[in-house]
Amino acid sequence: MDNPLKAYENLEFLKSNHCREIRLQLEHLHPEVVMREQGIKSTIVLFGSARIPSPEKKSGQKIDELTPFYEEARKLSRMVSTTCQTNHECEYVVITGGGGGIMEAGNRGATEAGCKSISLNITLPHEQRPNPYVTPELCFQFHYFSMRKMHFMQRAKAVCIFPGGFGTFDELFEALTLIQTGIIDPMPVILFGSEHWKRVVDWEYLAEMGLIAPKDLDLITFCDTADDAWVAIGEFHAALRK
Repeated sequence: MDNPLKAYENLEFLKSNHCREIRLQLEHLHPEVVMREQGIKSTIVLFGSARIPSPEKKSGQKIDELTPFYEEARKLSRMVSTTCQTNHECEYVVITGGGGGIMEAGNRGATEAGCKSISLNITLPHEQRPNPYVTPELCFQFHYFSMRKMHFMQRAKAVCIFPGGFGTFDELFEALTLIQTGIIDPMPVILFGSEHWKRVVDWEYLAEMGLIAPKDLDLITFCDTADDAWVAIGEFHAALRK
């Protein structure tokens, strides 16, 4: 008979329920090793809808009104990447979910600056492929949302949230919860689009009713432009160093 497969070569076994813990470990270890090898010291997280079109792909639908956010995400990524990446140190590397819309804008801005960016793609029932602007060696595919979320926050120095749907809300409130409870270090949580986010969530009402503490409102910074966001990030970390 043919030689049996070694356990680590048996893909059918590795994909079975018996090996779920091993797959979780691999989804933690592989990106961690690669990012260390690539010199990634810290990141700026960009969250937002995959549906927001670029100026070149407007659909004639209502969502086209949100296209300016694509351009602001692209601009912010270009600014951050140009300022913070050198040949030896990769600070504030832009990290996105790797899909279209705001995620594409983030990776695109870094590419236009000639810099690296990270993509944490996720396996979905409707296939999501990495956008064409991701840095190939920093493009990761995840099965488990929990591992993907962990890598988003592990090196983060700021979280920038653009308009989005359920997934964006999930990412926003998880980040706020982790900071509020002291699980992770404080960092700027920047909501792009003051009017949009104040309409979507009545933040003051939550504090008024005692559902959050008034000081929890300080965890959020509203910005409308990439320039404002970059200033807010700089001021936040300058204050921490004092």
